[in-house]
Amino acid sequence: MKTLEQIAAELQGYDPQALRAADVNTFLSRLVEPVTQTEEVGIFDALDRVLAQDVISPISVPPHDNSAMDGYALDGAQLRADAPLELAVVGTALAGKAWQGHVGAGECVKIMTGAIMPAGLDTVVPQEFITAAGDRVTLPAGLVQAGDNRRKLGEDLMAGRAALPRGARITPAACGLLASLGIASVPVFRRLKVAYFSTGDEILSLGDAPREGAVYDSNRYTVAGLLRRLGCELIDLGVVRDDPALLEAAFLRAAAEADAIITSGGVSVGEADHTKTMMKQLGDVAFWRIAMRPGRPMAVGRISAAKMGATQRQTVPESYSSGSKSAPRQAVLFGLPGNPVAVMVTFLAFVRPALLQMMGGLDAAPPLLKAHSGEALRKKPGRTEYQRGRVVTLADGSLQVRTTGNQGSGVLSSMVEGNGLIVLHHDQGDVKAGDLVDVMMFDGVI
Repeated sequence: MKTLEQIAAELQGYDPQALRAADVNTFLSRLVEPVTQTEEVGIFDALDRVLAQDVISPISVPPHDNSAMDGYALDGAQLRADAPLELAVVGTALAGKAWQGHVGAGECVKIMTGAIMPAGLDTVVPQEFITAAGDRVTLPAGLVQAGDNRRKLGEDLMAGRAALPRGARITPAACGLLASLGIASVPVFRRLKVAYFSTGDEILSLGDAPREGAVYDSNRYTVAGLLRRLGCELIDLGVVRDDPALLEAAFLRAAAEADAIITSGGVSVGEADHTKTMMKQLGDVAFWRIAMRPGRPMAVGRISAAKMGATQRQTVPESYSSGSKSAPRQAVLFGLPGNPVAVMVTFLAFVRPALLQMMGGLDAAPPLLKAHSGEALRKKPGRTEYQRGRVVTLADGSLQVRTTGNQGSGVLSSMVEGNGLIVLHHDQGDVKAGDLVDVMMFDGVI
């Protein structure tokens, strides 16, 4: 396991006081390590879990050549481009069992969608193309070609090949795919356990009476929602006051029980609280000023449970132990800023990809799509900006995005109104109306 100093030494131009957004993701990818414990779960419980090994298809899908639609099956070699084809219907092939008859020259079989293709036949003519007269049908010239409307054996999956790779998150489509293979359960990595809390004397919990200078805690609820969308197990440690003993207890409990810790508040330069001091005292932690907007301050590192007493250690589940009696358990720390929008942006841009990597997942980086900006956007090179926007589809089918208005880091309503973040990259300058920009969509994430 590399120290933060060793990771920093590997990054060219690393400057914790002016860190590029791209370097944050690179740093975190080297900091975090995937969980290794696995479990077997049924398909109904597998949604959004991460596969712990390749799933090899035990059968071919489809298991036979079959018809892709209702129509008439024939030998495609009989088709002519310059003349209609008249055929005699000698039987009907239904889905669920093979038709056992023989088909000769000038003959065809009426066939239903999904039915096995009779021997020697390779083409299906849709029934709407056919003119029927008794037991004879006529196909006009040039409407189909040999091999049309036939699903081939193994066209979807061939027996013995990987159906899903290790590290894939199981989607609803993947659940259906697994079921189509007759697979009832799969090995997955255990759920990632994440502890989170808000810090500060000015933070009110729901139910507290309002008081001057205080604000209600929203960050825990947005973080909890984001973590649930990832399928994590949650440890909600509430609001922790700016008191060294309370902060130490919260960090030690989180480090002992969780794989990762997420805090909000207390990481800004010059902030007058004990959060940063306690982070330094209990772990290997770096404090960054990221060249981004919104966000900027962030703490990352590892917090150790080394100071936890023996009685407290006994309450930690064995499945979350470090695996070594001599090595105290450590949890990865993500110390986020306190402003609500900044919390969500830094989570989406940096924390979520890192957690997906810890879950054993592939393709942790959030996908970006292109949309035309519906307005001019002011942007100075030298930082990455994440502006809240709303993407719409125009009449011509193109995508357009506009900002939600006020981009202040405390305007949480803008995250509700938007459906994505307009990502204006580090070296990018002003954007003219109509220019293409990158958008990180919210769908399925928040």
